Amino acid sequence: MQQISDYELELMKVIWGNGGTALYAEITAALSAKGMDWTKNTIITLLSRLTEKGLLKKSKIGHRNKYIAVVSETGYQAAQTETFLGKVYDRDAKGLVSMLIQNEWLSADDYEDLKNYWQGGGIKNE
Repeated sequence: MQQISDYELELMKVIWGNGGTALYAEITAALSAKGMDWTKNTIITLLSRLTEKGLLKKSKIGHRNKYIAVVSETGYQAAQTETFLGKVYDRDAKGLVSMLIQNEWLSADDYEDLKNYWQGGGIKNE
C-alpha cells in the first residue's frame, strides 16, 4: 500500500467516518467541523491523488462525484502498522510493546484489556 500524506489521511478519515463514501459537500462540511477550511483546489487535488494511489474510487451521481474508500480504515491501519513494525522494530512486536510500556503509553488498564483479549474475553470499548 502506498504511503499517503497527513492531509490525505485526514480526507480518508472523513470518508471512513462517513461510512466509507462521501460526496464533496460532505467532505467539506466534515473538514469545516474540524476547523480545517481547505480550498476547493486543495481538496480536489488530494482526492485525485488518493484515487491515483488506489485508496479511493469515484463514481458520478449526476454532476457530482461520490468518493468511495477502496481500503477500510482497519485495513489501512494494519498495513501501516506492519510497515512501521518492519522498519522501526525489525518485525519485533515485543520491542514495540516494550517501548509502549516503558514510555507509559500503555496504561495498566490497557494492559488488563489486552490480557483479557488474549484470554478470549475480548477488549472493552469505553
